[in-house]
Amino acid sequence: MDKPTRKPLCPNFSSGPCAKRPGWTVDALRDALVGRSHRSKEGKARLQEVSDRMKKLLELPDGYRIGIVAGSDTGAVELAMWTLLGPRPVDIFGWESFGKGWITDAVKFLKLPRVNEYKADYGSLPDLGLADRTHDIIFTLNGTTSGVKVPDLDWIADDREGLTICDATSGVFAMPMDITKLDVVTFSWQKVLGGEAAHGVVILSPRAVARMQENEPQVPWPLPKIFRLATEGKLKPGELEYSTVNTPSMLCVEDALDALKWAESVGGVPGLIRRSNANLAVLEKWVAKSAWIDFLAESKEIRSNTSVCFRIKADWFLKLPDQEKAAAAKRISALLDKEGVARDINSYAKAPVGFRVWCGATVESSDLEALTPWLDWAHATVAAEYAGGKK
Repeated sequence: MDKPTRKPLCPNFSSGPCAKRPGWTVDALRDALVGRSHRSKEGKARLQEVSDRMKKLLELPDGYRIGIVAGSDTGAVELAMWTLLGPRPVDIFGWESFGKGWITDAVKFLKLPRVNEYKADYGSLPDLGLADRTHDIIFTLNGTTSGVKVPDLDWIADDREGLTICDATSGVFAMPMDITKLDVVTFSWQKVLGGEAAHGVVILSPRAVARMQENEPQVPWPLPKIFRLATEGKLKPGELEYSTVNTPSMLCVEDALDALKWAESVGGVPGLIRRSNANLAVLEKWVAKSAWIDFLAESKEIRSNTSVCFRIKADWFLKLPDQEKAAAAKRISALLDKEGVARDINSYAKAPVGFRVWCGATVESSDLEALTPWLDWAHATVAAEYAGGKK
């Protein structure tokens, strides 16, 4: 197969941190409040602005609180688990590495006595209908390492008694999300918005705020300081929005503001969803014509439109020992990296061998259209090497 000539203008297809928004340059950070305290009047104003813009884009209902916490999305999920769980049994749904990690944390580290574990293999979903309206629920909106999303939130009861905690980091701003079904939503800027790493965002419903305030004096485990939002038993005004527990990077805040303004310019969340769906459509068209690649997700209904995961189905590949399969897949991705057409598309280390291509809203469809012939070329090149005995 001849080597393609057209290359993506942006070869960054990593699933986190994701590609920056189109046209981004470091000049976007020129007004960053560097060398200043985040507790200054100006610092608080920037933090309040980033919270307000997120709240407006996501159309949060009255009474919902949103703010910046430490430790990226992982820190935000852990904060929710450590401060909110305990009073009720917990149903946790895990079908890839991060969701299953929340099960481990609940059982092994928090040692919660009443945890129902609902698991599925990579590529599929557990039975979400098993969620009990009287229990707390933890689930991932989109499985970044499996390419499997939750198709809707209809399975969550409107009259639920427990809280729903949703790890939404690679789904928020890219998938429809009925926020009234959710009491805690966590994410990070580094995913769909293409922001910088280390900062988490947590959204709390009034029910979640009430639980946090009631729960803090009663939790049976030591509570790290960065998780203690309800100081003196109350989540005070501004405690999330601009008075953060830890010190945020004002460079990252400025970058997040830039990304949010861009999101507004392309039509808000509906515009971002349209862009992600259009990008997925490019990959779906390619896969439909391919004899060597397929989606890891078992059905279109649960297929992610951000972290798209692929498995190799070519006969030559399936005949290889497992260790050799991993080496062959890495050889394909290494060729693409060397050519400067695709960075960081290896599948997650614990996921089935294959590839993972981010197609969220910050990626241009034209770059994905340029990428697919290169994927075919790299596969054909490596397949020929194995056929000729050269590995």
